[in-house]
Amino acid sequence: MNSDDQRGAPNAGAPRDAPSGDSPADAARLSSITKGFFGALANDHVDFDLRWGEVHALLGENGAGKSTLCSVLAGLYRPDGGEVRIDGEVVELRSPHTALDYGVGMVYQHFRLVDRFTVAENLALGHPEARFISSRRELEQKVTELGERYNMPVAPDAGVWQLSVGEEQRVEILRLLYRGVKILILDEPTAVLTPQEARGLFETIRSMADEGRAIIFVSHKLDEVMEVSDRITVLRDGKNVGTVAVDDADPAMLARMMVGRDLAMPARKDAVPGEPVLSVTGLTADGDRGFEAVQDVDLEVRTGQIVGVAGVSGNGQRELAEALTGLRPVKAGQVFLGGVDITHLSVRNRIKLGLGFVPEDRLGTGLARGLPLAMNLSLKSYRVPPVATGPAVSRRAIDQRANELVDSFDIRGARPGLPVSLLSGGNLQRAILAREISERPKALVAAAPTRGLDVAATEAVRKLLLEERDKGSAILMISEDLEEILALSDEIVVIYEGSVIGRLMPHEADPETIGMMMAGREVELP
Repeated sequence: MNSDDQRGAPNAGAPRDAPSGDSPADAARLSSITKGFFGALANDHVDFDLRWGEVHALLGENGAGKSTLCSVLAGLYRPDGGEVRIDGEVVELRSPHTALDYGVGMVYQHFRLVDRFTVAENLALGHPEARFISSRRELEQKVTELGERYNMPVAPDAGVWQLSVGEEQRVEILRLLYRGVKILILDEPTAVLTPQEARGLFETIRSMADEGRAIIFVSHKLDEVMEVSDRITVLRDGKNVGTVAVDDADPAMLARMMVGRDLAMPARKDAVPGEPVLSVTGLTADGDRGFEAVQDVDLEVRTGQIVGVAGVSGNGQRELAEALTGLRPVKAGQVFLGGVDITHLSVRNRIKLGLGFVPEDRLGTGLARGLPLAMNLSLKSYRVPPVATGPAVSRRAIDQRANELVDSFDIRGARPGLPVSLLSGGNLQRAILAREISERPKALVAAAPTRGLDVAATEAVRKLLLEERDKGSAILMISEDLEEILALSDEIVVIYEGSVIGRLMPHEADPETIGMMMAGREVELP
């Protein structure tokens, strides 16, 4: 251990130095951690250890207890039982601020940034040294340098409310690096990257581990876990079912550990596209910062077809989805749904005409976080019978509809009165899909449909989308997950800086080709 390491909580903003790589001390050790919510155990006597200088992957289905366990280490939750040690010392982490004092920071699935602050202001917020920065320019320069150092560039003067979900994730990671954390918990850090950029991030993660940091890598992408991790711990039903060295594991083995069974996507049938349903010509829309985020986009989605839109986060995907669904004004061009011009119609009228939307921000846009599941499932049907009964709504009809959808879509974890925000990510996505699909839309815009989901939840969501396609739905799927784009798309459109840079059929596509196009490079197709 370094000679300047101190026992007890260090001063805020000055986390202890990690020991040298040959130190026998664990970076963190969680022993018999128990944590319950609403009478159900999220963590059931879980043991977990993290070593200095390693990347330790944490796998499990949504609801398996991964986020709860990480939140205990990050100080967000106080365990009902068990012990937490950091660098060999028993600690009581009363809050995330206390955890930061010990050099522990976590990037959560649902971000914790101040929307009205700029990127630079969010990084400086709460930092004990921020008062010593002489000017805004100096602060923004520090943020720019940090982004360049870790290959995660962001505009330091941009407001967080102007950023895409992927860009917000980068800010969260940079914020913790700016605080100098030594134990870094990363939840789905590659969800917004091309394969080339993901490999660059893996190199950064490995270099951080080589510097002595300890990193928990939470991901549902088993190939990534195999590539970047040293060890892998799997949780199932709140319990630790095993820890294995990456050299002793393979994706099929890990999937079985996670869900207790073999997983396999159904055989994908060839699409038989019918008539055009969603047609877009010359679509142009401004972004939140005033420039054109979507530029002269042409698209067409037919019945019985999934058109996948691939692109790196921040290249106009969010603005495209919002322009199509009525959440963002269209500057130029036209949008047709079933032959009807909906370019300037309200969101409500687009819904009436048969447009469904699965947004990338599940709790911010897709669901009302403070309402229970039953009410969220009726957000599009409360104006019509049987839910609507004159000027009032029928609570019995709401509950009956919810029970039917819970059974049909296998939504788990909901209880009467429980805010929907407390459901796992996979169940949140099932809830949104249940509400949208049950309305029988002519066209469905699905943005990042499996972002942050584990392999079992991903399998379920993808099966739902394929089933809807086979029933004749027209689906526009916007995703930064290339494996998903290749697995589900009948036609692939690549977007770069708001413009369509290329179109491919599945037999022409591979991750490297699409990845280069996503980075703005022209590719000659066979």
